[in-house]
Parts: sequence; structure tokens; C-alpha cells
Amino acid sequence: MRLLAFLMLVAASALAFAQAARSVGKGLMVKELPDLAGREAVVRANVYPPGTSNPPHRHDAHVFLHVLEGQLIVQLKGGQLVTLNAGDTYYEAPDDIHVMSRNPSDKVAAKALIFMVKKIGAPSTTLVKD
Repeated sequence: MRLLAFLMLVAASALAFAQAARSVGKGLMVKELPDLAGREAVVRANVYPPGTSNPPHRHDAHVFLHVLEGQLIVQLKGGQLVTLNAGDTYYEAPDDIHVMSRNPSDKVAAKALIFMVKKIGAPSTTLVKD
């Protein structure tokens, strides 16, 4: 019985680890862009708690990320690791796959302002299998 309880505890811990904390976004504005038919602008404020590591994803949008506080380590598929500090700005193209988005700090949250231009009604983020 103790072995079964131990195995259940290990399985629960593994599941919690696999579902690690992700960044939390707050939508600030969505605005249709009449000069760009079928497109809208989206502005979001994201908080990356300490140790956050988002799973691989894409945006199908032009994305501009500006780090307000803290630090992020990002990487696009086929690209180099990039360390972004407060005041740095980063761009992702619609075809890019974002394989790493991580807050390396174990104590300080990172905060970013995100601006994207995407197709109206399209999801802002889609998870992908690497």
C-alpha cells in the first residue's frame, strides 16, 4: 500500500512539473486596422513569473515584444538564444516558431508589453509540437 501511495505521489509530481507555470497575459486593446484589410492590432501586458518557461508556440502574427522589467531568454526555431533585458525589444515574424520563452530568475518576475498585428479572429497564440 505504501508503494502505491509513493508511486501516486511521484506521478502527481511529474504531472505538476510537466504543467509548469506559464506567462500570464492581460489584453489591453484590440483594434481593427481599416488600412490593412482583415487585420487587427492587439496590445497585451504579459507577466512571466520567476522560473516560467512557455512551451513551443507560434503567433501567426507580426509580434513586437518590449521588456519592461526583468529578463527573458528567447529563441526562435533555427535561431540563437537571445537574452532580453529591461528596455530591449524583440520581433517575431508570422512564420516563426518560438521554441523558448523563459524567465531565468528564480526570484524576480519579468514584465513585457506585446504588440501584434494578426488576422481578425485568428488565435493570438497556438501551441506547436517541436
